[in-house]
Amino acid sequence: MDFTPIGKNIRKYRRLRKLNQDKLAEMVDLSVNYLGQIERGEKSCSLETLINIANALEVSSDMLLCDVVKASYTVKDSLLHEKLDKLSEKDRARIYDIIDTEIKHSIRVKP
Repeated sequence: MDFTPIGKNIRKYRRLRKLNQDKLAEMVDLSVNYLGQIERGEKSCSLETLINIANALEVSSDMLLCDVVKASYTVKDSLLHEKLDKLSEKDRARIYDIIDTEIKHSIRVKP
């Protein structure tokens, strides 16, 4: 299994929370080296460690796993919805038009 997407998500939310690796490692009682290896996808972590990281970052576990779990599109849809909600109605309509165009030109469209 490739753990790189999980590590990238941990890094993304750590940076969004304006935490450096030292601070997050301290919060979850890990060495900075081990946390770095997790973020680079070089090492996996236990479920307990993943939960501790999610709690420290104040995110749900599905946000950390969203690029690994097949049902993650539900999470991505939710995150996209949050982003679209912040836009003006005009900008939102423009983005929906772009999405519709991309879908029309997609090779694999489910019936």
